[in-house]
Amino acid sequence: MKTEVRGNTTSITLQQNPSIFNAPQNTLSGALNGCLGSLDGACIEKLLLHCASALENNDVTLAQQVMWVLNNVASSVGDPNQRLTSCFLRALISRATTVCPTTSMSTTTFNGSGNGMIQRRLMSVTELAGYVDLIPWHRFGFCASNSAIFKAIQGCPKVHILDFSITHCMQWPTLIDALAKRPEGPPSLRITVPSCRPPVPPLLNVSTEEVGLRLGNFAKFRDVPFEFNVIDYDHLSSSSSEIITFHVESLFSHLTPSMLNLREDEVLVINCQNWIRYLSDDDHQRNPLDSNSSSLRDAFLDIIKGLNPSIILVVDEDSDLSASASLTSRITTCFNYFWIPFDALETFLPKESSHRLEYESDIGHRIENIISLEGFQRTERLESGAKLSQRMRNSGYISLPFCEETTIREVKSLLDEHASGWGMKKEEDMLVLTWKGHSSVFATAWVPNRLDIQD
Repeated sequence: MKTEVRGNTTSITLQQNPSIFNAPQNTLSGALNGCLGSLDGACIEKLLLHCASALENNDVTLAQQVMWVLNNVASSVGDPNQRLTSCFLRALISRATTVCPTTSMSTTTFNGSGNGMIQRRLMSVTELAGYVDLIPWHRFGFCASNSAIFKAIQGCPKVHILDFSITHCMQWPTLIDALAKRPEGPPSLRITVPSCRPPVPPLLNVSTEEVGLRLGNFAKFRDVPFEFNVIDYDHLSSSSSEIITFHVESLFSHLTPSMLNLREDEVLVINCQNWIRYLSDDDHQRNPLDSNSSSLRDAFLDIIKGLNPSIILVVDEDSDLSASASLTSRITTCFNYFWIPFDALETFLPKESSHRLEYESDIGHRIENIISLEGFQRTERLESGAKLSQRMRNSGYISLPFCEETTIREVKSLLDEHASGWGMKKEEDMLVLTWKGHSSVFATAWVPNRLDIQD
């Protein structure tokens, strides 16, 4: 979206440090041109870009001046623009302390950035369910994928789902319930998940094995034969890029028919929900197990294609923050994308709601990763639906359309439960969740090109 479309404007009075406008050769006045008195989204974005440019040029003085102006706007309990600005201000301060370690900047210097970031915490399963239900950000993908899976496995007595996601299997109770009602009776269902997930919210206070036990109890209650497996691979806790790479490579080595105990009488489904973006799309970081792959992301797609699944679901956020994106382009993309959840939450939650603050704080942590870090430390590597679809086709996949009679009807029914701003559109075979007409999340379904596998 273009920021000028946004309706919220924030009135400010600049009463502190007016001398910054009188400094010789000061470019801040140019950044504020046309913005004094009220700052709308376009003006805030302009200031963020000026601050980024100053940091890139090691102009700490100008960066501090722009941050001071942004601090007059930022508030973690203000309107959506103010709340979003608070997240960006913190991210820029974090970047400043990294690229200019001698600077005196800190989050305590700026009031607007210091009161909005809530410490990440471990949620209970009940809290996680409420978190996922706040807005249809996750449920949209669950609904579209489950409907496509249900259709793909019709008449199949045994189903194996290989699940790569960040929401701790919250997708599956709904599918288990639907399978229990299947006219021909439920299939035997096996779900396999990795033992380690990207260290991003939401975080859960129970183990993966405990999640499996709870799913098993629910499946038993619904009379669905159920088995839960965990891919247990080496994942030492570390923040270094070398260990992060090792995690992925270790997982890749376990994605084989023998390690996964694939069975000929089972239909294999591969589900990727908000997960592929955490695989590096940098061509310089290749999988040593596959010298032909151009990135870890491509390597993963090649590996799962070799498992010959009946259907692959890929759901993610419809934004482009690839490895090649510059700092300024990342700021523009982020600011014009992450306003969506902030604006949506504004429609039904009070400004000081703890649920709202926690959800927004989690987005703030992601913004900080995108803006303040570079190289392998920047793990948030979103790829738009259009680019991901092209990557899938290049990797030897064929897209599947979603069923009008079932999937699209079910998604529309889900969106009816939320604010009227949510909608859905089709782009070729892709379904896209929208907020006030702007793309937020995409859902796609794929099958491997069988000829490609044979080659």
